[in-house]
Amino acid sequence: METRTKYPYIYFLIAPHVVFVYKIETLHYLTMNDITETGDWETFEISNTEDFAMFDHEKSEPLRGRGYFVNQEARNQMTDIINKQIQLKKAQSKQPSDNIVIPVHILSSDAAAGSLRVALDRPKKVIGFQGFFSIGPLWKLEDAEGQALRNQWFYENINLEQDDHVYQNQFKNTLLEISDIPDEAPIYIWTADNADEQIGMRFILYVLREKPNDIFIINATNTVENFTDNQQANFHSNHIHPDQFRILIEQSKQASSLSQFDRNRLINEWETLSQSKNVLRIWLNNKIENVPEQHHDHIIINALEKLHVEKEGREFIKVGALIGSLLEHTDYFIDAFYLEFRIRALVYNGTFELKGIPKSMWHYSVRLRL
Repeated sequence: METRTKYPYIYFLIAPHVVFVYKIETLHYLTMNDITETGDWETFEISNTEDFAMFDHEKSEPLRGRGYFVNQEARNQMTDIINKQIQLKKAQSKQPSDNIVIPVHILSSDAAAGSLRVALDRPKKVIGFQGFFSIGPLWKLEDAEGQALRNQWFYENINLEQDDHVYQNQFKNTLLEISDIPDEAPIYIWTADNADEQIGMRFILYVLREKPNDIFIINATNTVENFTDNQQANFHSNHIHPDQFRILIEQSKQASSLSQFDRNRLINEWETLSQSKNVLRIWLNNKIENVPEQHHDHIIINALEKLHVEKEGREFIKVGALIGSLLEHTDYFIDAFYLEFRIRALVYNGTFELKGIPKSMWHYSVRLRL
């Protein structure tokens, strides 16, 4: 795919005689849904490929009444190109007034990032990184090759209940946001004692490895005793209310920045993690541990058996209800989407019977097979 930029327009040569023109209207990074559903597009035909270098859409008439199909892979590539141009424009558009130093907060959870935005006073910058780091291969995740492997695994196994490309678009956009952080801004990375956020913290530090910023690590679990309604081992920053975040923010003002020694140690730990194609990790004895793919299967089976006993029969149980019950009585963090994946695996291997269509955890039910 050939491209040209005549800001705010980007030209895409899709076929030898077809040019798509996109107009950038925002400096917010976009997903494929954004450019497909709300983007300002026009389509043009040219005589031949050689004309593309001189093509000017303002001197041509767009096609009316007919169009051309663009596959998902090409649209994903177009999204990346548009976001790169947005990033360049953001850097060029920086004004002297933008030099106000605003601390940047990064969390491995979109939900927790939303609560933190409510808790923080203006001006503020919060980046939510929905990485699902406890599940899926981490192999070479810092590179396009590893990201492609991970995306394929998610596509084949995890029902995120959203369009397949959304996760990978958001992942790449978060990396762009992190690279945009000014060198003088202090960075606060939030974590907790679970594999998801501990791995996320190490990955974020790796992404920041070239940056000179002061970095502070805030472990919410260390102050969980302040939250009388959250005294549990199964703890994730998703559980923190904005009022509780305010307490943590005040406490963080006394924190010391991460030493270069500790930065290097945690970055090295990420590099070890990224050598593995294992798909499941847990937080055990203050360490990240790789475990077999079927590690949670026995607690899933036990939870379903218990529900059958409570209901005094083998009636079908909604998978969403099964997962909810399981998480409520589990003393460590488990990703709900991974549990749904393993429930389907137990259906496929004959342990469970299925009723319904497994397009989401609330669309089908299971029961133990006799």
